[in-house]
Amino acid sequence: MKIEQFLQSLNELRSLVDKSAALYNRIEAVSNQITASLQNGGKLLICGNGGSAADAQHMAAEFVNRFLQERKPLAAIALSTDTSNLTSIANDYSFDEVFSKQVEALGKKGDVLIGISTSGNSKNILKAHKVARKIGISTVGILGKDGGEIRNFSDVPLIVESQSTPRIQEMHMFIIHTICQMVEENIFGQA
Repeated sequence: MKIEQFLQSLNELRSLVDKSAALYNRIEAVSNQITASLQNGGKLLICGNGGSAADAQHMAAEFVNRFLQERKPLAAIALSTDTSNLTSIANDYSFDEVFSKQVEALGKKGDVLIGISTSGNSKNILKAHKVARKIGISTVGILGKDGGEIRNFSDVPLIVESQSTPRIQEMHMFIIHTICQMVEENIFGQA
């Protein structure tokens, strides 16, 4: 595939997303939900597998360090970064529980959990969403394809309706950066 074809497929997906007022409204709702949580002493818990784990880490870093503004740090944790937790939970229980046990240990009512999954069917993210709901943690799914089973356990599902994992991931990063900027501006004003 030539570069022009890659750009064309990305532009086609962006065009579909551009026409999705529902997705825009959900991104705004998620940004407001995260803002309220952080302003009330809550935190953001973020999880994903593979490339989505990298996206979770990237998002957490944008909140803890900074996005576009010099400002105080905001509470965010990527649940994919503690290898001792991940490996001990996977070894003693199963990989399906690597995020749910951390949500149970670290989360509290009023926090927000974001699960990133290009398929929408990652078992460990689904289980984390189920545990979060029991605790009273708001759940957000940044998902691909049709949203999979996780969409049913996400208070707000943000779904990129594509079958192409690379295109889904590219749009997920757009969604993540948009949320980061909106939350930053909600709390600290425009730069």
